[in-house]
Amino acid sequence: SLVWGAAPGMVFGRNRDRSLYPLDLSWVFGYNSSLAVHSLMDGEDWVFLYVSSHTAVIHDILRNKQFHLQGHTNVISCLCVSENKRWVATADRGPDALIMVWDSYSGVPVRTIFKSRSEDGVCAIAISQDAKYLVTISAATVQKVSVWRWTLPTEKAICSIELKPEFGHQDYVIFNPQNSHEFLSNSKTQMIFYRWVSRDMGSHISAWLLSPQTFKCLVGQFSQSVFHFNNTQALTGTSAGKVVVWDMDNPRTLPEELPPKPHGITATKVVSMQEESLTVLQVLDSCIVTGDVKGQVKFYDGQLRLLTIYSHDEVGPIQSISFSLILRDPPNALPGSNCPFLTSWSDSSNSVSFTLNRNFILSTSDATVFHVATDSTNFERIMQEAKKAVNAIACHPQEPFVAVGSHCGLLKVWEYKQTQYIVSRIFTEAGIQCLSYDPEGCFLAAGFTDGSVYILDAISLQSICEAFQFSQSPVTHISFSHDSKYLATADENYSVIVYKRVLQNGSRRWEHLAGLDSHYKPIRSILFGVHPGSNEPRLLSLGEDRQLVEYDLNSSIKDHLVVTHRDRLEQAAVPLCLTWYPQLSTESFFLTANNCYKMKLYNTMTKVCRKTLLGPTYGTPLEKIQILPRTSCADPKRHYLVFITKDKVGLLMLPVDGNPHKSSAFICHPDGASDFAISHDGRYVLTAGGKERTFMKWKVNLHALDAAAFLGGEDLIPFYSLLDGGREGKFFRELEDYFYYVQLCRQGIDTLERRQVSTHIPLEEIPSVMRAIGFYPSEEEIEEMINEVKFSKYADTGEEVTKINLEDFIKLYTNHRPALGLSMKTIQRAFQVLGYENKKGDRVIDRGDFLSLLQCRGELFWEQMTEDELAECLTSLLCRRPRKEESELDTCDPTGAAALTEEEIPAEITAEIFVADILGLPIAE
Repeated sequence: SLVWGAAPGMVFGRNRDRSLYPLDLSWVFGYNSSLAVHSLMDGEDWVFLYVSSHTAVIHDILRNKQFHLQGHTNVISCLCVSENKRWVATADRGPDALIMVWDSYSGVPVRTIFKSRSEDGVCAIAISQDAKYLVTISAATVQKVSVWRWTLPTEKAICSIELKPEFGHQDYVIFNPQNSHEFLSNSKTQMIFYRWVSRDMGSHISAWLLSPQTFKCLVGQFSQSVFHFNNTQALTGTSAGKVVVWDMDNPRTLPEELPPKPHGITATKVVSMQEESLTVLQVLDSCIVTGDVKGQVKFYDGQLRLLTIYSHDEVGPIQSISFSLILRDPPNALPGSNCPFLTSWSDSSNSVSFTLNRNFILSTSDATVFHVATDSTNFERIMQEAKKAVNAIACHPQEPFVAVGSHCGLLKVWEYKQTQYIVSRIFTEAGIQCLSYDPEGCFLAAGFTDGSVYILDAISLQSICEAFQFSQSPVTHISFSHDSKYLATADENYSVIVYKRVLQNGSRRWEHLAGLDSHYKPIRSILFGVHPGSNEPRLLSLGEDRQLVEYDLNSSIKDHLVVTHRDRLEQAAVPLCLTWYPQLSTESFFLTANNCYKMKLYNTMTKVCRKTLLGPTYGTPLEKIQILPRTSCADPKRHYLVFITKDKVGLLMLPVDGNPHKSSAFICHPDGASDFAISHDGRYVLTAGGKERTFMKWKVNLHALDAAAFLGGEDLIPFYSLLDGGREGKFFRELEDYFYYVQLCRQGIDTLERRQVSTHIPLEEIPSVMRAIGFYPSEEEIEEMINEVKFSKYADTGEEVTKINLEDFIKLYTNHRPALGLSMKTIQRAFQVLGYENKKGDRVIDRGDFLSLLQCRGELFWEQMTEDELAECLTSLLCRRPRKEESELDTCDPTGAAALTEEEIPAEITAEIFVADILGLPIAE
């Protein structure tokens, strides 16, 4: 097997077939600086292990290679490495949390624990010295400590124990290197000692709470704890620069029964080491090592006497220290020292100097990693990444460059094909929120969290003009026009601001043109285009207020931005993103995606919805979309769309038609993808991870998506799978019956003439069939469905369609019905908005208000009901026939329907009563 014959470094020699998936993770930039960075190999090879989002990365620094340990669906919350650097254990927090053990030599996951018995995941993990056992601490409110024999194929822990709330939130754990049946953990204020034993009837674990409450001095908060190498003491570092010494009176052997007390373990003294906070505490054979907030690494002997210090001015607060396994040949051994990693020699004054004979790496909390060569005390910076959220990313339109901006003010440009760092600049005034290159690749525009806008040289990153400050809130979107003449921004105050490049004194310069508060809810997209029949720029903005606003840039003058059109795109759904649709027919469209998993095509001139289609359904709606540029090897007749959801990146084959097999998505940033960019040649997609402080490069494999779509079937086969029961199911047979029943009704139920059976029904019968099979569209949705079919061939033939066949009806139904079915939560949200809280604490709507709302509201969307319509509906739902005097009620008086239903409908209506008693629908448990 790969594991049996693996050797160090072999992981980079594995041949991975990267063409299996439409998107393949190619490179990870940035890492989680709150977790440790481990040295796996040193010497001729610098191989490090760190965590980026939900991926553990094995990184060969010198050869510029990465291998990704992929398996978690949530952000990895903790990791540990065995003493021999071969076995790596990772765990995450969140739904379906996993514990995974990897072979770092081969990159193979050798053990996955799916049922870790903690819905909240794991916050701390450690591996024993002999690499046989794992100990985990859950992240739940009531924490559980579990011991696992990971080499056994079982989902059950050897033993576990729940911690009392008064123990505090334990966030660090470590095994006793000399006894795998002992380990300890600590919170910020308390330490716990554990011992577990195996018996014939099962294993048992006990824990003892240890707290230094007897000391009169300030101890500070605990950081990390370790077992002393003398096996009679434990040590805990604190934020006050002190070390708490815990004495364990008797040497411990593994007993058959656990003692009632932990052998007299008590805090005997507090040693003041320094003034600065201790962040790292380790034992290195016969040495004790500390790291602090000033970037100092200090080595002590067993009596806590200082041996040597390593420090550098550029090193920040230390997060982790990891030592190489490779030993250099020492020139002399330190006389009287039991530490084989310290050497000494005498200088002219006969004083003794100390040095280590193996290198180590430091990671800091400000996202920097240093390699320390101990023979020369040389600190070499290996990585310097963003220490705050990465929200901004943009690809150069002609070169393989990607610019990435962080909230810490760091702007970095990479060559993404060879993953080489190019140039960077740090802005100290504010954080970078969005980026955009102009189409010619000369400028890079940056929007900041303080509302400022910088226009930079795309190569040097130097400002080409003074920063603009016309927004009073963070700039969320920024984009250039196709001719680089205009620059538009949107901000959190729902404003659109336009800048113009003008000729002045023989040279071109940028100046502020105008701004406008265009929306009353967050702006989701700003989009430049080109006016048909001319080369003039066209600017659109789309907001969560459902408004699409188009601006007249030619007519706009200084401080006056002209609006040409305002169009409402949605009735109830919220549009989330917008892009131009490729010219696949004679008609031109732009494409939107909304929060109900629907994609809509609108005519670019009339803004009329021409088609509604089921979009990708991967847990959350599409957040951003872009058309993939054509690659040289791609079929010129095929087009593709790239999208991101809350946590995934995906590809969709065009044209959009609702076929679920034409899209594919992969988890990219479990804590939220903030933005993405596409390389100019369409070969790579790069995603930004927001607060994860990472971004990722994905290689595009279009043939894999084409194969998946082909295997999904042609014509109606993919759509049959969207029906309950499929082509042979009861639902499809009922739909056929309804289709032919409509034809019977059109020809007369009681007629004796010969029936004319057809494969089509008139368009005006679409609403009745839709309602018969359980889809209840609004009046506006009915109009959109009928118009979609009626004008489906108008642009090509100039003729209207008047009827629809069963196959097209199935496509219409699967694309228009609610993507996730009827939702009780949606109705409950409506009652939250429209109702009030009664004496019982339930959210209710008054019966009179309920009837009034149905008749007198909704006039903006043509959805209000007349008195006759309401009476007929309620009578049918409540199984009553209206009396003559009831049917002749004044249609403007809502009290008529109230009189009709006074006995059947209670005075106060809850969401459950409305669904179960009035609509007669089942409520899911």
